[in-house]
Amino acid sequence: MTYIFEFLGLMAVFSIFIIVPGADFAVILRQSIVLGRRAAIMTGLGMGLSLLFHVSYTILGLGLIVSKSLMLFAMIKWAGVAYLVYLGIKSFREPGFKVQEIEVTAEDRKSASMLTCLGMGFVTNALNPKPVLFFLSLFSTLVHHDTPALIQFSYGIGMATALVAWFAGVSYFFTVKTIRDRFIASGKWFNRITGAALVGFGFRLALSRAAD
Repeated sequence: MTYIFEFLGLMAVFSIFIIVPGADFAVILRQSIVLGRRAAIMTGLGMGLSLLFHVSYTILGLGLIVSKSLMLFAMIKWAGVAYLVYLGIKSFREPGFKVQEIEVTAEDRKSASMLTCLGMGFVTNALNPKPVLFFLSLFSTLVHHDTPALIQFSYGIGMATALVAWFAGVSYFFTVKTIRDRFIASGKWFNRITGAALVGFGFRLALSRAAD
């Protein structure tokens, strides 16, 4: 019962964490509109795998090392900043698109782009140092130090599953034809808005400090 209460406590906090829009949400939104549902879900799966990566090294104690090392934190942070800004500029510079073009492109790229989408999701989340501090504080506060590592890792699996399920829901919502067509109708403005959002998240990450 102790483990169940620990898990429920973690999930209560984590549920709030995942529904707050951030860089991951912006990437999933763009993938949904531009490449379609399957690509967006694969991107979300990549983010879920990255979450397990964060949880794993947090359990192993590496999260504490990163949180205490300003140099290591800065290296991860600036890699994340560069990647988000790159995605944002790339999106911002893309021209408008038409529904027919999007549908054909998505269909043609489905089989070839799934691994790329998985990798994009993983890298987007993995290069963000915020989860290091989030999971470190979350586990150190809500998980007892005597809880076995295997049990703690099962908590991580539960959180990763919740993250993937949430982004799958977002992907389904934004690929409903009527909703999707309205976003597609915005053409280049959608590209510019999502691109600016990603660049903004990059600058926000750049201004963050290890102690935040």
